[in-house]
This record gives sequence, structure tokens and C-alpha cells, in this order.
Amino acid sequence: MATKILVIEDEEKIARFIELELQYEGYEVEKAAEGRQGLELAESGAYDLVLLDIMLPGLNGVEILRRLRKSSTVPVIMLTARDAVMDKVSGLDMGANDYITKPFAIEELLARIRVCLRKHAANESAPTSAGSASELSVGKLTLCPDRHEVNYDGAAVELTSREFSLLQTLLENKNIVLGRDTLLERVWGYDYMGETNVVDVYIRYLRAKIDDKFDVRLIKTIRGVGYVVKDE
Repeated sequence: MATKILVIEDEEKIARFIELELQYEGYEVEKAAEGRQGLELAESGAYDLVLLDIMLPGLNGVEILRRLRKSSTVPVIMLTARDAVMDKVSGLDMGANDYITKPFAIEELLARIRVCLRKHAANESAPTSAGSASELSVGKLTLCPDRHEVNYDGAAVELTSREFSLLQTLLENKNIVLGRDTLLERVWGYDYMGETNVVDVYIRYLRAKIDDKFDVRLIKTIRGVGYVVKDE
């Protein structure tokens, strides 16, 4: 059965170009040029991957992604003409699997699609553990992987999925300094093709929600090396 890809893109020429190239590669393609229509199709569960433009009429791509992630883990690659790091971070933060900036080479897009599909298939087929994952902690901070909860001295800490993964990685390697490349590989995936300073951006997010909020210094910077969480 052919892999089905939904292209949500309002620029007709770009959408048609992508459609033809994907069909040539053997994918089954459906298009949507308007945000609300695109969301409805994406939520149907009929697709193996979604290519999602950010600037759309009716409903923008980031909002589509936010709503879609409430019910679906379908791989999503964001298509955007914007080149600012924060725009890319916003998409990743909402649960995008990857992004590509227009204009792009079709070979790169095809490569990113193959990577996303492989990773999603591997995650879907991975066996689930019958037991509970151990709770991680440092000082008054605790993280429970099973319940996807973080607390500091009994107070809940609300984190996005990416922030949670980054904090979990730091706690799993407590007292070990992790470089940016290592964090990118473990949190974003070894095939992540974006800027390495996305790690610094997310470290700032964590510090704002934990260190600054509770007046502690749990996440430490080792200049020129990386980041570490140490036992107090």
C-alpha cells in the first residue's frame, strides 16, 4: 500500500510541484489549500505524513499543529518561508518532527520525509515496557516519565514535550556534562538538520520555568562544553 502524504499549502504552484515530485517517488498525495480544511483532513488519520505550511488562510500552520497534536502523532514537516530561529522553534515546540525553509531543494525534502517516516515506524513498533520508568530527581525537582509530570517541591512545572525530553535527558545523565551535539542527537534525533543553538533556546526555556521561577540554579553551563544538572 502506498504511503499517503497530505500537503497543506496555499501556494498553488508550490503545492502542485510537491505533489508531482511525491507522486513520481511513489507516494499517494492529497492537497489542501486552506487551514481548516487541512486540519480536518489531517485529523482523519488517513495519512502517514503531513507537509504543513505555516502561513495559511483560515487557520495558520502552528495552530493546526497545536490542535492536531491533541489527537495524533502523525509525522509533520513544517514548510515555511521564514528563516528566524524562533519561528522554527515555535513549530518544533508544538510537536513538529522537522521543518524546511523555502525555497528548498526537492532532494532535501524527500530525504527529510524518508527520515520522518523511518523514525515514526520505529517508534510505533518499539515494544512498550510493562513496568514503570523510575522517577528522576535532583534536589527538590522530580520528573516522572510515565506520567509526564515535573514537580518542584510539590509544585507542578508545566513543560512542553520538547522541554520535558531535554530535562529528562539531563536528569538521566546527572553530573555528566552533555554537549550541544549530544543533546541534539538525544532530544531532537541524530538526523536533525537545524541550528545547534536551538539547544540554547530550550535551555533558556527550562531555566525560566524552573531556575528563575523557584530561585535555584539546577541547570549549569560549562562554558565551551555544554550543560549539566548536578546533585546539590
